[in-house]
Amino acid sequence: MGMPLEVQTMIVTNGKEKRIEHNLFVLQKEGYRLYPLDVPLEVRRTKHGETTGKAIVKKLVLENETTIVTYELIALHSIN
Repeated sequence: MGMPLEVQTMIVTNGKEKRIEHNLFVLQKEGYRLYPLDVPLEVRRTKHGETTGKAIVKKLVLENETTIVTYELIALHSIN
């Protein structure tokens, strides 16, 4: 049996991100999702919303049918 896995090209927060320190955030998503590491990705509040910034994924943990993404915000385009 295979493991369901989504490959992501942007970080969609839905407002659930948590600041760890300065520009470092953590986001927990249901299911297994694969994000490229050390590459700038768009950050959006919703999938079809405007880009609010750019971030680099620093750490990715897949366990218990959950993905935990730790990312560093490198540019902020909007505070909304």
